[in-house]
Amino acid sequence: MSRAGAWRLGILGGAVALLELLCRLGAIKKITMIPPSEMALALGRLMAGPAMWPHAAKTFGNVAWAFLIAVLAGATIGVVLHALPGLRRALDPWLATWYAVPVFVFYPLFIVLFGMGDAPIIAIAFLFSVAAMTIATLDGLGRIPRVLRKTARVHRLTPIERALRIDLPSAFPYLLTGVKLALAYAFIGVIASEFILSGFGLGHEISFAYNNFDNRTMYGLMLFLLTAVVLINLVVQRIERRELRRRGR
Repeated sequence: MSRAGAWRLGILGGAVALLELLCRLGAIKKITMIPPSEMALALGRLMAGPAMWPHAAKTFGNVAWAFLIAVLAGATIGVVLHALPGLRRALDPWLATWYAVPVFVFYPLFIVLFGMGDAPIIAIAFLFSVAAMTIATLDGLGRIPRVLRKTARVHRLTPIERALRIDLPSAFPYLLTGVKLALAYAFIGVIASEFILSGFGLGHEISFAYNNFDNRTMYGLMLFLLTAVVLINLVVQRIERRELRRRGR
C-alpha cells in the first residue's frame, strides 16, 4: 500500500472511531445518528434478507441507464464542440454555469412528458451527468499533441476516423475523469429523484425509513450506497492510474 493510501485509511479509521465514541458517549443522540458499528450490523441484516435487493436492482438499473446515456452523449457533444470552435465559444458560458441550474425544477415537466415511471428519474440523472462528461471530453481533446493531428492529416483521415482512431484514444485518461464524475452525478440524480418521484428504489426506502424514524434501516441503506459507490469509483480510478502510468512510459 502506498503512503498516501495508508494516510487515507488512517484518517478514515480515525473518523469512524471518533464517530463511534461520540455516539456511545451520547454526544450524538441515537435519534440523530446510530454508531457506525450498528450501521454495519443493520447493513448485514438488510443484505441477508430479500427485501433490499429488488430496490437495489431498480436503483442501480436507473443509474446504469443514466450513466451510459450521459457518457455517450457527453463524449459525442464534446467531440462536436471541439471540431466547431465557434459553436463551442457560444456554448461555453452554458457549460460553465450548468451546475448552477436547479435541475429538479424540471421534474414536473418530465412527469408530463414521460409519465410516472423510471424515465423522469433517468432524465434528471442524465442532466446531472452529461455536462461533466462533455467538459472532460473537451479538456482531453484540447491536450492532444499536435503531432498526432498532423499524422491524421498525412493519412487523410476523415473527421469521424480521426475522432475514433486518434482523438478519443489519446484523450482516454481525461475521459475517465469525466466517467467518474458522471457516475457520481448519476447516483446523486437517481437517489434524489427517488425521494420525490418514485415509490420504489433505495432512495424511496431511505426516505420511508427517515419518515418513520427507522434509523437502523436508513443508515444501513446509506452505508450500502456509500460502500458501493466508493468501490466502483476505486475500480475506475485504478484503471485511470494504470492508463496514466502506461502513457508516462
